Amino acid sequence: MSKENNILNILSIFKREKETNANNFYLIAGLGNPGKDYKNNRHNIGFMLLNFFAERQREDFSRIESNALVTKTNYGNKRLLLVKPQGFMNRSGQAVGSLVKYYKIPHEQILIIYDDVDLSLGQIRIRPFGGSGGHKGISSIIDRLGTDMFPRMRLGIGRPPGKKNAAAYVLQDFSTSEMETVEFMLIRAIDALDEYLTNGLEAAMNKYNVSEDIQ
Repeated sequence: MSKENNILNILSIFKREKETNANNFYLIAGLGNPGKDYKNNRHNIGFMLLNFFAERQREDFSRIESNALVTKTNYGNKRLLLVKPQGFMNRSGQAVGSLVKYYKIPHEQILIIYDDVDLSLGQIRIRPFGGSGGHKGISSIIDRLGTDMFPRMRLGIGRPPGKKNAAAYVLQDFSTSEMETVEFMLIRAIDALDEYLTNGLEAAMNKYNVSEDIQ
């Protein structure tokens, strides 16, 4: 390694430690599949929410780390790493696991945002831990982290009609008639994310894990 590269590597380590040692560094990952063909799929609601949040923070996903599109932003007294894994859904854990390890992020300071067919369209559920529920992205993250003890936010996309295959259903775009509810859910999920980052996980659960009329 050249002297110049060695200096840059040392500076990178110092920068990483400065960001993480304050114990206020959080990883927020939205799950989805990369590429324009999947952009508006139900399965990509995690990407949609992170895009919405990044826009509000006046950030964009212009960097790649550990096969994920990432951006960093400040939120109150917290430093956030926003992550969109680019290895397709069932390999989400590769990017998340690598970034968690590199930045030394405690598992309780991870939040994974993803779609859930077992929730009605528009509903939100926040949990401190739990199994995958058959979601391949979450299964991949659990496998890579070696634990299911990390917070997550599930966004309801509803079950497929009739006997339609769930795997095919999640790879379809939201219908025009669904978009109003999707937009309402994204706005409410941003509010839930704000509550989580400002007042903590329990406060967000108490406020947003409630049944209410879907607009």
